[in-house]
Amino acid sequence: MRYRNLNKSHRGQRVKQNDPSPNRQERKETRDAGGNCISGFRQWRKNECTIIGNATPSSSNQLANSRAKMELFPVVLSDTTMPEEDLSLKFLALNALDLTAPASDILLKNRLKSWFQLSGHPDGFAPAGPGTVWKRRTGGAENTERTVYETLSKDSQMSSYVPRYYREVDYKGDTFIELQDLLFGFNDPHVMDIKLGTRTFLESEVSKTTERSDLYEKMISVDPSAPTCDEHRNKSVTKLRYMQFREQQSSTCSHGFRIEAMKLPGGPPITNLKTVKTHTAVFETMRLFLGDRRHVCEMLLEKLRDLRARLEASTYFQTHEVIGSSIFMIYDDKNVGVWLIDFAKTYQVPEGKRLNHRIPWQQGNHEEGFLLGLDNLILTIEEIESSDG
Repeated sequence: MRYRNLNKSHRGQRVKQNDPSPNRQERKETRDAGGNCISGFRQWRKNECTIIGNATPSSSNQLANSRAKMELFPVVLSDTTMPEEDLSLKFLALNALDLTAPASDILLKNRLKSWFQLSGHPDGFAPAGPGTVWKRRTGGAENTERTVYETLSKDSQMSSYVPRYYREVDYKGDTFIELQDLLFGFNDPHVMDIKLGTRTFLESEVSKTTERSDLYEKMISVDPSAPTCDEHRNKSVTKLRYMQFREQQSSTCSHGFRIEAMKLPGGPPITNLKTVKTHTAVFETMRLFLGDRRHVCEMLLEKLRDLRARLEASTYFQTHEVIGSSIFMIYDDKNVGVWLIDFAKTYQVPEGKRLNHRIPWQQGNHEEGFLLGLDNLILTIEEIESSDG
C-alpha cells in the first residue's frame, strides 16, 4: 500500500482518557437556573402536546394562542430550510433546554444521558431537542459557519454529508445555530472526529512577521530543542513558525489529517490524541476504533469514496479554502455515518482561482491539503481492511 507523504516511523503512542468534572460554580449555576421559565415551558409543552394530539377544527384558536407563548422562549432569527412536515416537532423541541446556561458541562451530563460532546470548546454545544443540537455561533462578524451550513444543506451534491441546518436562535444574549444531532438514532456508538488538512490555520493568522516571546515559551514547553540557534538567542519566534511547529506535533503534516478525538462504547470521550503522529500510531488508533469489523470498514470506505468524488466535482469546494474542518465518523451495530463538520474557517478564494486541495501550501495559494488528508484517511482504512482479511 502506497501513501502520500506519510511518516513511516514505527514508534507507537499510548491513548489516555480524559473525564473532566463540572466545577463548583457550574453546579451552583445548575441549582439556581431559571425555575420560573422552566416551569412555564414545561406546562406550555404539556398543553401543546395535548392540543396537537387531540387536534380538531374547533381547537385551532386554542393552538394559535398556545403558540403565541413562544414569546417567552428563545427568539428564532431565521428558519429558511426547515420543511413544513418538521414544524410541529421542532416547535415542541426547540426550547427543550432546561437551564439558563446552555452548553455547560453539567448540562451535557444531565440533559440527555445518551448525548455527549466529542471535541471542540467545552461551552460550544448543547442538546436542543429530539434530533438537534445548538452550537454557539462562530465565524466572526461574517457569521461564516452558519452561512456554510445553510448553503451546503441546500446543495443536492453535499447535503447528505453535512449536518442539516435548521435555524439561528438567540438565547440569553448568546447566538446559536441549530443543527442535526449526528448522534441521534445511534445506540452507544463508536465515534471519531478527524481534522482534515495539512494546514489548520488561516493565512491571515500568520501574515505578521513580528517575533513573539510568548510563542517561543510555548514552543520550548513542548520541545526545548525545537527552536533554531537564532530563535534561542532572540527567545522569540514568528506566529507562522510556531503554527507550523504545532502542526508537526501530530500527523497533520505527514498525513494531511489528525485524529482529534474518539469515543468507544461504554467509555468517556478520548481527547488527548493530537500528538498521535507516526503512521504506526495512527494505524493502531484507527484499528482500535474499527476493531475487526470488516463490514464497517467496507461501509465507511464506500461513504468516504463517495464523499471524495462529490468534493472533487463540487464547484463550491473548488472555490473555497476549508481550514479546520473535520470528518465525523460514527457507527453502531446497525448504522454507519460519515459527515463533514466545523466550517468557521471556510472562505471563498479570490475570483478566478480554483483549488486542488492536494498540492503543498505556499503563502498566497490558499491550498490546505483537505483532499490529500481524505486520500490518506481512505488509504489507512484500506490498509486496516487488508490486514484483517
